[in-house]
Amino acid sequence: MSRVVEVEPERLERWLTGFAERHGPCGVSRHDTASGVLVRAEAADGATAVATPFAHDPLGIVLVRRGGYAVAMSLAGQLREAKVGRRHVQSRTAAGGWSQQRFARRRGKQADELVDAVVGHARRILLHDDESPRPGSPRLPRGLVLGGDRSLVQQVVAAPALRALHGLPVRELFDLPDPRRDVLETALRRGRSYRITVTDPPGPGAAVP
Repeated sequence: MSRVVEVEPERLERWLTGFAERHGPCGVSRHDTASGVLVRAEAADGATAVATPFAHDPLGIVLVRRGGYAVAMSLAGQLREAKVGRRHVQSRTAAGGWSQQRFARRRGKQADELVDAVVGHARRILLHDDESPRPGSPRLPRGLVLGGDRSLVQQVVAAPALRALHGLPVRELFDLPDPRRDVLETALRRGRSYRITVTDPPGPGAAVP
């Protein structure tokens, strides 16, 4: 049986030590990848752990839900600039007929306004208001953390004004709640973390990490 846990880079070595304490001596291998150092541990009892990095720095963050949004740039694991805001997009109505159609138009307009607002903040914070920045500029994010409502987020990142961000490595966190400052900090922590796939040893009585 396998499962995934998230571990911050600063805690990885301690986590590997604990894994070895639970499962016995480990052979550990490390391989450079475009996203950082991938780490694989194989324990004496047959358990394995594969730690996949997302070590892109600076890191851009875009979170959008119908209740609000957050856009941020981080450097060396710290938020450097961020904008967190609220914009209401209605989610449902019990009315039918023409009322339903008016509601759909109003909701669509609200969603469009939300997307436009987030695109503007992303252009300012992530691209420094330069829609055609010099490729390789150290001021640009090297990766993106995306979260919230998948459809709204995809509309934001597909905007022509953000074309300089297209093709960047992405970590998706679509299970996040409405963006607030604490949710933004959670997104940064999880975005930087190793995703570790842990596979238990075969047979009954397997130790649980």
